[in-house]
Amino acid sequence: MALTGKRYWGVLTPQPAAQLVSYAKQAEAWGLEGLWGIQLPGPAFLPLATAAAATERLKLGTGVALAFTRSPLETAMSALDLDLISGGRMVLGVGPSVQFINEQWHGVPYDKPLRRLREAVTLIRLILEKGGTGELGKWEGTYYKVDLSTLNFIARPVRPRIPLYLPALFTGAVRLAAETADGLVGHPMWSLQWIRDQVIPTLNTRLQQAHKAREAFELNLFTYVAINPDRRQALADARGTVAFYASISQYEKYFGAHGFGEAARRAALAAQQHDHSTMLSAISDSMVERFAIVGTPDEVRSKLAAVWAVADSVTLVAPTNFLTRDQIMMYQQAIATTIYE
Repeated sequence: MALTGKRYWGVLTPQPAAQLVSYAKQAEAWGLEGLWGIQLPGPAFLPLATAAAATERLKLGTGVALAFTRSPLETAMSALDLDLISGGRMVLGVGPSVQFINEQWHGVPYDKPLRRLREAVTLIRLILEKGGTGELGKWEGTYYKVDLSTLNFIARPVRPRIPLYLPALFTGAVRLAAETADGLVGHPMWSLQWIRDQVIPTLNTRLQQAHKAREAFELNLFTYVAINPDRRQALADARGTVAFYASISQYEKYFGAHGFGEAARRAALAAQQHDHSTMLSAISDSMVERFAIVGTPDEVRSKLAAVWAVADSVTLVAPTNFLTRDQIMMYQQAIATTIYE
């Protein structure tokens, strides 16, 4: 399937260097727009740096790096280093993630995440664009207090501005992205209904209020895709990924807005009890099809047309939860042969 006019992104996960290089080269040969490194759980920058050395055109983005688990200076310098290594191809995606990852895994506070993210992004921007000029001194906010008067860069930045993208699930984060960022990375559980009814109106209104052109702002939609000649098997194999997101208590309000609040609560309770069978059974076929694209190759191509009607770029992700490595690789290959080749 020709990618002419369609900007697809792929996902790059940590692997041995030879495999990273091979996949990055293949992604460039397919004509993909770029590759996202995802911080789950390790840092997103490392696989991208490896890919940078093996490619010439691909954009390399963090989709997303955690905002609160490293300092704004470290985030900014990691982005600048990757931009230098790649010759100006870095896209910095940075976001808060969910509460339990911050508090339980990293031991950092998560209170008022949008306020904290706004402040982090403001400081990251300052460092990216003025950190090497000697103009920065003491900076004090609610969450960060720094003195950057002695900050020096070893190498000059490749370009004056690195694109910065924010993620979103609810409309508050959409508004923040419109105000402060160059792009928005959509949540992989966003439904088309949610995008049309909530995201697009909110995004357009806030961009207009911020006096920013919609054409200069990137809406990248992540979506889980399970392609299988047996559509029942595709449904079954995507169910675990939907169940994983439904089991996150922070997302109950979102699933409830779609009429699946009780299913999300059942999945969350089952996850707490490590009852994977009940967790999966809580997720109906209709719920899977609302939040993932599943079906035969022809069905998936047809469904993707509706995504492209609202997206500037699209990231296709194979389901992973409760699947074996071989099953995941099968779905990754199905995406390639159905969409890219």
